[in-house]
Amino acid sequence: MERDRYVDFLRAWAIVLVVVGHWVITGLERHPDGTIGAPELLTTVPWTQWLTLGFQIMPLFFLAGGHAAAGSWARTLTLGGSAAGWVGRRAVRLLLPVGVYCGLVLTGLGVAALAGVDRGTLALVGWAMAMQFWFLPVYLLVSALTPVLYAAHRRWGVWVPVGMGVVAVGVSLSTAWGLDTGVGLGSGSGSLRAGDLLGSLDYVLVWGVVYQLGFCWRDGLLGGRPWAGGALAIGGGAAFAALVGPGPFPVSLILVTGQDPSNTDPPSAAMLAWSVGQVGLALLAAPVVRRWLERERVWRGVGRLGGLSMTLYLWHMLPVLIVAAAFYLPGLVPRPAFGSGAWWAWRVPWLLILGVVLAGVVRALVPLERRLASLGARLRPDARLRPGLRVWAGLTAAVPSLAYFAGHGFAPGGRLPLPAILGLAAGTALALAPARRRGPGAAQGPDTARGAAGGRDHSRAEPGGGAAVPTTGAPGP
Repeated sequence: MERDRYVDFLRAWAIVLVVVGHWVITGLERHPDGTIGAPELLTTVPWTQWLTLGFQIMPLFFLAGGHAAAGSWARTLTLGGSAAGWVGRRAVRLLLPVGVYCGLVLTGLGVAALAGVDRGTLALVGWAMAMQFWFLPVYLLVSALTPVLYAAHRRWGVWVPVGMGVVAVGVSLSTAWGLDTGVGLGSGSGSLRAGDLLGSLDYVLVWGVVYQLGFCWRDGLLGGRPWAGGALAIGGGAAFAALVGPGPFPVSLILVTGQDPSNTDPPSAAMLAWSVGQVGLALLAAPVVRRWLERERVWRGVGRLGGLSMTLYLWHMLPVLIVAAAFYLPGLVPRPAFGSGAWWAWRVPWLLILGVVLAGVVRALVPLERRLASLGARLRPDARLRPGLRVWAGLTAAVPSLAYFAGHGFAPGGRLPLPAILGLAAGTALALAPARRRGPGAAQGPDTARGAAGGRDHSRAEPGGGAAVPTTGAPGP
């Protein structure tokens, strides 16, 4: 199957909006005692919650990821490959760059703590460097379920996302309206109620719906029907309006402190509706954008951006810390009232400066990426059962640790969370352990061959491996 440039464009466009969106909502201010704070824009200036409708672009990552995974897994099946080898390959591509990133950030925080940096600053830095992490555990989990999800897709087609969506809406509404059985884990304010456990299912159900729609899109169940895009866009938009207007959900599609229910933690029925509408818009835009992508100069630019997407995703908040240290700590920037007209005017140079700094960060990371690329190219996940079980054990340890970092940062309360660190280290080690080194001339089996059945493998340009393999692209915040 010929490579679909539009899928790569969606990933590139999404990563740009993720980066810009995080920079826009991140506001810094210097306190009288010389410390730096980061007020929450969506809380301080409530009307900005409407901006999240444009910047919440993660549905495109799951749509493009599903499209790519369907092609990759279908080729693996054709070549006689195994689920263990395929899932292991995905785990290596994601956990290798993410593990290195976490190791470097945690090392930096540890050195800063030993140097006497106050805990409040450590907590703020740890939060900033992990704010995009919510995507990683969800994508890892959904990717690991691909063989099962694709088998269901081949049997029931579009009815799979429909059924998942119905269940997701039921779960979301029941938790939003406070339905609870009174059963839970633990006691007191830190207990985990049955409603929490039920709501967590929507991480897989809501994003799994969009991922499954990627399957349907690739197999012509959506793109081959001219009316499908319009129906999804109108239906999703109308459902979102109903759920946010008279319904129980807020308008913000990004987490707002103290907002209950939330549209993102866990993803709500409103998030599902907006995602479906966004899928519809993507389908409607496809013919026009595909013609534009036929221009080689445009396509080369998209390709370069796609190759950097994992790096941009992981490291795009480092420029914020650099600018804070260089300009805010010494008091070299104006201090207009947070959210005022003057403050918004300063967003323009803020974004430009961050863009320049990010370009320097990306350039500085090139040697590291080349080494990771070399290592990633030499690793071949073992497709046998017992090593495959180690991959699953690794994911079982890594996913909760990444979820913890996403929710609490790398240094909650100014302290490094040892259990989460050990969980991620153990999970990464287990996932990489079955990956055997292979020489440059080693023969490729069905679990390592790419592009042998129908063109280049899209899976190497999707979230989860851009920094580890040269032909890999982005995930996402």
